[in-house]
Amino acid sequence: MLNYLSRLRFLLVDPNTDARKTVIARRSGGYALDVERSAVDLFRFRELCVRARAGDDRQAVRLLQQALELWRGEALTGIAGDWAAVERDRLHDQHLAAECDLTDVRLRLGHGEDLVAPLSARTAQRPLDEHVAAQLMLALHRAGRTSDALAHYRRLRDRLVDELGTEPGTALRDLHRRILDADPSLLPHPVTTGDSSAVVVPVPRQLPAPPPSFTGRGTELARLDEVLGAQPDKDAPPPGTGTTVMISAIGGAGGIGKTCLALAWAHRNTERFPDGQLFTDLRGFDPTEQPVTPDAALFGFLTALGVVPDRIPTDPHARSALYRSLVAGRRMLVVLDNAATADQVVPLLPGSPTCGVLVTGRTGLASLIDRHGAHHLKLDVLTRHEATALLSARLGTSRTTAEPDAVDELVELGGGYPLALSITARNAVTRPGIPLAEVAAELRELGLETLDHNTDPTASLPTVLSWSLRRLTDEQRAVFALLGIAPGPDTTLPAVAALTDLPPARARKALTALEEASLLERRPGGRYAMHDLVRAYAATTGHELPEDMRKAALVRVVDFHLHTAFAADRLLNPHGPLLRPNPPAPGVHPHPLPDAGVALAWLETEHATLLATQRAAAALGRHDVVWHFTWALDTFHLRRGHLRDALAGWRAALDAAVHLPDPTIRSRTHRSLGNICSVSDLHEEATKHLEQALDLATRDHNTAEQAHTHEALAAAWARQGDDRQALDNARHALDLYRALGQPSWEADALNQVGWYAARLGALDIARDHCQAALTLHRQHDNPDGEAATLDSLGFIAHRTGEHLGAIDRYHQSLALYRTLGNTYEIADTLDNLGHPHAALGEHTQARETWQEALDLYREQGRDEDVERVRRQLGDLVKATGVERSD
Repeated sequence: MLNYLSRLRFLLVDPNTDARKTVIARRSGGYALDVERSAVDLFRFRELCVRARAGDDRQAVRLLQQALELWRGEALTGIAGDWAAVERDRLHDQHLAAECDLTDVRLRLGHGEDLVAPLSARTAQRPLDEHVAAQLMLALHRAGRTSDALAHYRRLRDRLVDELGTEPGTALRDLHRRILDADPSLLPHPVTTGDSSAVVVPVPRQLPAPPPSFTGRGTELARLDEVLGAQPDKDAPPPGTGTTVMISAIGGAGGIGKTCLALAWAHRNTERFPDGQLFTDLRGFDPTEQPVTPDAALFGFLTALGVVPDRIPTDPHARSALYRSLVAGRRMLVVLDNAATADQVVPLLPGSPTCGVLVTGRTGLASLIDRHGAHHLKLDVLTRHEATALLSARLGTSRTTAEPDAVDELVELGGGYPLALSITARNAVTRPGIPLAEVAAELRELGLETLDHNTDPTASLPTVLSWSLRRLTDEQRAVFALLGIAPGPDTTLPAVAALTDLPPARARKALTALEEASLLERRPGGRYAMHDLVRAYAATTGHELPEDMRKAALVRVVDFHLHTAFAADRLLNPHGPLLRPNPPAPGVHPHPLPDAGVALAWLETEHATLLATQRAAAALGRHDVVWHFTWALDTFHLRRGHLRDALAGWRAALDAAVHLPDPTIRSRTHRSLGNICSVSDLHEEATKHLEQALDLATRDHNTAEQAHTHEALAAAWARQGDDRQALDNARHALDLYRALGQPSWEADALNQVGWYAARLGALDIARDHCQAALTLHRQHDNPDGEAATLDSLGFIAHRTGEHLGAIDRYHQSLALYRTLGNTYEIADTLDNLGHPHAALGEHTQARETWQEALDLYREQGRDEDVERVRRQLGDLVKATGVERSD
């Protein structure tokens, strides 16, 4: 051993001094070889490879050649054992990777025929290596041996199928298809320098760094894959092999994540564009700098493509033509970020179908779609799942899982806006000791203030949104501000015309401009809405308007909704008391409603906005409007089972009635509030209000109000189970209606008397009263009253054993109620209909009918009715074995 060590020390000489140097040193437990890393060929090899991959292609060739020249034969020759075998294989793979890298670089530099021989030898050593096979196929194709390239693909595919049971990968299939199509981008497009022997093919890599913590957007990424031909899992043509350049225009509001999506997709697909990626920020919405002109962008692109600056044409058309010539036939991606107009974009579009283009902008860039076939991708806010994933990526899963409720609130308050969520995450990251619940509380309390940034405008949501407003006209900005203070979650063109006091055509033009600026979203049915954070910003700008301007706008839109609701109510309940609100503000015209069906649909669609508008009227101190809103919505609320809204509305109306001089208003309010309290099973409160209503009507000698109140008292007593008191009040109402000479109201009271008489067992009297009521209702064309009376006659028929007749009457009643959209009464009639079916032994029909009634009762929050019908279904199961589905 000592002899060997001595001989080794003699042989190991310092290469710099040619002097013997002790490089074998004694260590505890043995000996160690002590040399510099630069003296070890393996370390030098690895370092050269790293430097090659970081440099340009010409430098990479030189460095990779130096690295490969360090190899002599097989690594670790003569050393046996498992460790040596594993290391030998690992080193061999590194050597092969360097050879493949050198070949890739040479192929990018335009080589072909000179690579065929070494690649053929390498392919023989690694017959199933698809990367090596692709290199050989490209080299053969460039050498004019296309048939040999295609034959090699066929042989490899056959071996893969036979031996591994798999098809070639996407990249190899893609290359095979491009060779078949004679894709011109596969052939070199050199740009020569002063040295005619050197061929340089610039491959620009201008993409900025990929966005950190990019999450979600799976649907949008897939759409970009589809548009730009990047479908890795399908036998799709390569990007841009159609007849025109493929353009995808990503639109959306500021802060919605357009640039992040474009860069994320571009970085994931660089291999699909091996000839380079060009990028420019067109600064279409930058408030501090002018937008980038097409000429300036072209200058940057041309220099990146290897054109010497003094050779770049000054004429814009010539400059654009040179750019198109240089990218023609090359597989390149062009990313045009923050475009304000199509005029910025069009001169930068390649003319070659081998290129793909990504454009981002806040406007719709409609002419790109119309004239150049661009595919528009409208970017919306993140889903709740995506927003949660973004916060987890920025804050760390340990912190977000520790406070799931706070994360949910941050997601909710962030509105799905990536910029808002990123700012919130930044605020939390910079204060690691603050609980997320406290961060959420700040955001809830301060709103947009927490999403502002004092020094970086690009990291401030209000600032980013303000940049979009700068490109709008004064009138369009005013419309945006007024939309921020308008009541309701969304709006329509007629409402906006009233709000802004603009003719419909100008209002539509302003809405279109806001939509194109991605500040407003148009939804089905001609409705317009803002995302929550955009609306919050709009409200901020709205409150900066002069007070008289704000108040006048709110008065107009309130009057528009009130008078349209009043017209709708008259169509739904033409026989009700006619109580007109005061005339609307000048220039305000209610939305035309041709019939009851359209009226019901309008009320259903506008319901949330109408409730918000009533609250806005209360804030304005317009007590008469508050009251008339409740009155106009009462029929709709009762028919559709909106009991909670009706109860809240009549309580607000009672507060408003205190400020109104008409005593009849107060009487009607107590009566209506008592009625809805009774329907809502608040019996004690119902009795109190109804008694107050009767007292006020009696003192005011208002016979009609007394009659209406007795009718309401009858229904209230019946709901409490006192049918005798109910019948007495119904008869009193009937006498008063007859004295007033009001046949339509008399018909209501006749039906009431018949119903309560039937419940008390006086079936003949009940039938006579109901038949008389039915005749009057039909004479005066009152389908609501007719449906109620048919329901009573069905009940009477069932009680007298005429079950088939009862079923017929109930079905007639249901048909009318369904036409009227009266789901509240539909539920009651279905409940009644189940009983004659059960009496006839039609148990399946009974179960289905009661199940439908049960579903409606649940939707309407009628808990006592739910429990009663559940018991009926339970009894049916016990008696017959027919199963229920709840």
